[in-house]
Amino acid sequence: MRKLLTAAGLLLSFVSSASSFTVNFTSQAPANSDTLLMLVASNTPLTDAGLKQLADSENFSGNSGQHLHYLKPASPFERYQRLMLVGAGNASEHSASKAAFIGGDIARLLSKSAAKQVVIDTSALNSSLSDTELAAQLAFGANLASYKFNRYLSNATEPTLPALHFVVSDEKAAQRRHQQLTAVANGVRLARDLTNEPAMGLAPATFAAKALELKKLGVKVTVLDEKALEKNNMGAILAVGRGSARPPRLVIAHWQGSQQAPLAIVGKGITFDTGGYNLKTQADSIIRMTSDMAGAAAALGTVAALAEQKAPVNVVALLALAENMISDRAYLPGDVINTAAGLSVEIINTDAEGRLVMADALWYAENTLKPRAIVDIATLTGAKVTALGAYYAGLLTQHEPLALQLQQAADSVNEKLWRLPLSDDMRPELKSRIADLRNTGSSAGASTAALFLQQFVKNTPFAHIDIAGNALTGSSKGITPEGATGFGVQLLTEWALTQP
Repeated sequence: MRKLLTAAGLLLSFVSSASSFTVNFTSQAPANSDTLLMLVASNTPLTDAGLKQLADSENFSGNSGQHLHYLKPASPFERYQRLMLVGAGNASEHSASKAAFIGGDIARLLSKSAAKQVVIDTSALNSSLSDTELAAQLAFGANLASYKFNRYLSNATEPTLPALHFVVSDEKAAQRRHQQLTAVANGVRLARDLTNEPAMGLAPATFAAKALELKKLGVKVTVLDEKALEKNNMGAILAVGRGSARPPRLVIAHWQGSQQAPLAIVGKGITFDTGGYNLKTQADSIIRMTSDMAGAAAALGTVAALAEQKAPVNVVALLALAENMISDRAYLPGDVINTAAGLSVEIINTDAEGRLVMADALWYAENTLKPRAIVDIATLTGAKVTALGAYYAGLLTQHEPLALQLQQAADSVNEKLWRLPLSDDMRPELKSRIADLRNTGSSAGASTAALFLQQFVKNTPFAHIDIAGNALTGSSKGITPEGATGFGVQLLTEWALTQP
């Protein structure tokens, strides 16, 4: 440890644009550092006798979630005012997502500390990750865990962390990886900001305006207003949105980093969902409906993450934006609406509106953009929450290669998916007496909702991700603070980056 900390080397610094702390990668610890933070693995005994005695006296074993403070430690740490030991778990089992989780623990720990300059030493870990990847993931986790939505607090202050100095063997490699991960973190933060925003501050038009800001990253953004939606015969999204004084939009945000056929991501963007005339009657349910646009937020965050890192991929996000309100103009149970695909839909439940706005967007994606695959992401059904809670998002597809791609991406970033059935045997549940389809089935709600969506994609590999229950969290854990999670940005970014 002492050899690594005193090795000669060049100090390189990268200041994260998404968070209010500085991240440095260096082969030599700065002389003005006041704190040494050591990661300690549960499967690697401490070799320094003094540290081992200190850890043993406090029952510190290096398990994940453990930490130990010691002020003014003795030799060989005279230069530091404080020492922090942080449990890293079994280092031989480290993955990128586990390292990011530890970074979140570090952020919460340091947010309560008086430390100003912290050296983070991982040399004793023997991690399964390289020291550069480990350092970059720790910084990524700290970045996301330090997020806070405080726009409406009268005494708000930006969350801050001390400067973090990671001692690594290859400063440039660590910096490059950190820049990539910071782009992803910025995409997650964008999705969280949008999802946390109350409905009074986020209507379809203001969401579209936020998407237009991505032009500065080289993203091509097209906004279809009511006239354009009417011209494209998008009767479904217009029907859902016509009950509101704030009309619907379809936003197409395109990052063309390659000449391949694009990957399309369709996001549900109901900026507030009253349920329409099938009104939501439970207070704890309706108050969460400011987050019913989390799918669209994740889709836009993904494009932002890819554009910021200039990723060599061709990805387009389609944001189906509407406000589902009650008025004399609102659509009614029993109405029949026409979709851009030419299919008529009988409205059984006005609270099954997300699949309607996405139906038009899915048709537009396939027929206008000619993508090589389409994935939609949506806070779609209570049935998914009943089945999987917030432990997993639901994955529904009949395309096995696409299912495998998404599952691998999910496992890599720890945004967990669990596959639910999507079977044509359920098709009779969508049969209507007076229209081509009805907008709800009679059972298996998560699956019949996905089957409804599949009717609007004819010849393209298609998957549906239901993130109901995953968009918000009631407590801080790992890299996710209380509130909006930004779920889906990491998953979809990883999926896009790993496609041939």
